[in-house]
Amino acid sequence: MSKEPEQPEPSRGRRALLRGAVLLASGLATGPLAAKKTDARKLPAQAGDELCFPSWEHDGRMLLAGEIEIGATPLLVYPRDPATGVVRERSRLNQILVMRFAPEDLTESMRPLSADGVLAYSGLCTHTACGVSEWKSDEKHLLCPCHGSEFDPLQKGKRITGPAPRSLPGLPIASRGEHLVIAGPFTSKVGANA
Repeated sequence: MSKEPEQPEPSRGRRALLRGAVLLASGLATGPLAAKKTDARKLPAQAGDELCFPSWEHDGRMLLAGEIEIGATPLLVYPRDPATGVVRERSRLNQILVMRFAPEDLTESMRPLSADGVLAYSGLCTHTACGVSEWKSDEKHLLCPCHGSEFDPLQKGKRITGPAPRSLPGLPIASRGEHLVIAGPFTSKVGANA
């Protein structure tokens, strides 16, 4: 009867090394996911967030309601966590366009979304998520320069023309003193349809 040779037992050092490699690999796999959930800069807009200018342009300065002129070109702003002062600008989904109209120009259905004639919409087109960066001042329409989709902010962001499949998502806002804050979630999914 032949006896099989005994396999040497892995050394404690080798076991510790393997265990460390497994822990490191699992930590690397979940680390970025955990960081994304806790990084306030990457979180979506939250009710109660303040509206502010991008940090790279204006050091994240809060938007004052009086800075928005009736009929002027919309301003690009981002939400800011009021507790930490962190601007949530690390996601394009947080691009917000704000504009002001005379309060009497708003329909009854638009008034609950506005603060003294100020309206807010997602800054991403619903076609391919390009930035809606142009303003047709004569028609008072928002325009996506990528494929020409046009949206009417006085009709809840309704698509007027172009390949965008749906309206721009609106964002209810409210006044807090001279500042503007987010009063609720976007009215629909932000960005392009999947």
